[in-house]
Amino acid sequence: MKNRMLANFAAAALFLTLAFPAMAPAAPKTPAKPATATTPAPERHPEIHAAIESLEHAKQHLNEAKHDFQGHRVEAIRAIDAALEQLRICEKYD
Repeated sequence: MKNRMLANFAAAALFLTLAFPAMAPAAPKTPAKPATATTPAPERHPEIHAAIESLEHAKQHLNEAKHDFQGHRVEAIRAIDAALEQLRICEKYD
């Protein structure tokens, strides 16, 4: 049951991050540069990058929390680590 709950938590975290990317930490705004031959192409999957940032932020919050969320903190961190691992694999194929 713990594995199923862990998987459900990871799936929910990933879904919420992808469904609501505006809630992810905002990247610093930089002025737009004119496109040139040396300008890199825009990232192909910004939602995945936003999900990674959001999950890293959530993990940091859980690591710094003063309580253990009734025993769920450690499992939540493991679920975040598993989700981050999968998202980083996805980035390799971006």
